[in-house]
Amino acid sequence: MLPKTKKMIPDWPTLSQHSRTLAPGLLLSVTVAAAATFLSAHYGAPQMLFALLLGIAFHFLANDSKCQPGVEFAAKKVLRFGVALLGLRITIDEMMMLGWEMLAWVACGIALTITIGMLVAKLLGRRVQFGVLTGGSVAICGASAALAISAVLPKHQYSERNTLFTVIAVTAFSTIAMVIYPIFVNILGFDNRLAGIFIGGTIHDVAQVVGAGYSISPQAGEFATITKLLRVALLVPVILIISLYFRRHPEQSGEKADIPLLPLFVVGFCVCVAINSAHILPASVTSTLSGLSSWCLVAAVAALGIKTSVKKLFTIGYEPILMVVIETLSIAAWVLLGIYWLG
Repeated sequence: MLPKTKKMIPDWPTLSQHSRTLAPGLLLSVTVAAAATFLSAHYGAPQMLFALLLGIAFHFLANDSKCQPGVEFAAKKVLRFGVALLGLRITIDEMMMLGWEMLAWVACGIALTITIGMLVAKLLGRRVQFGVLTGGSVAICGASAALAISAVLPKHQYSERNTLFTVIAVTAFSTIAMVIYPIFVNILGFDNRLAGIFIGGTIHDVAQVVGAGYSISPQAGEFATITKLLRVALLVPVILIISLYFRRHPEQSGEKADIPLLPLFVVGFCVCVAINSAHILPASVTSTLSGLSSWCLVAAVAALGIKTSVKKLFTIGYEPILMVVIETLSIAAWVLLGIYWLG
């Protein structure tokens, strides 16, 4: 009689079972994202803001056993996939159009804004990583940067609340700046190139940069978009530096955290930039994937809203608002100085 052999079938869930587990929460997040997109298209308010507010309205489902796995998946995995695809909006040639001096100036402005965020956070008694989160979001690309940076920061009990606040704050300030900054550059008498550089170098979110730039002129809109995409491209070195910093200074996190030096979504971002710069994919495919990136990020924000309660959000205090105001004014002053110095 032959001895019985153990089954060689793995005991982890099959792909179909895993999909069924994630489906309810993912469907909820995508539905909220679709509703936010519809409202944004019809009422003109920021898509991310609608996604957050609608997501918060469904917070009662955050701990539901059916929805929770999919919501968590959207807030983490879908988010990182969307950030990686952001690279398809950028080419190296477009960034070089601004010149090395302006490239260096914008990069220094990002470093300065994050540093100011860390210092102000310390002065106001907040965690250093909160200053990194708000400073990086203001300096780079608003809500998208907030989501990407939060993915590599050490986690603690207030992580999700802080991320949600940062997304709301930078979206709100971006919308205000979209209205005010075109008037401001007109008062200063900037031409299309300088107006576009100021708009692209200061406003937080990409959508608001495009709106503000093209409200001045098509030429200003083009320069604003290119300048903004340069800031988006600098998301990669910023995330690498943040990862390295908190790996070497675990005491700053308040708890031990396993932070990867080179997150996979950052590698994906770089690959997408290289693909777009080499024009490997047809324009239609690139456009479709870029649109998918936007959908992923909106779904991730919706999931983040679902996970966060209004009660916790209102416990954050006035200090974070002051931090974002200081960071916003700092990067605006820096870009303005660069325009007058470099011309």
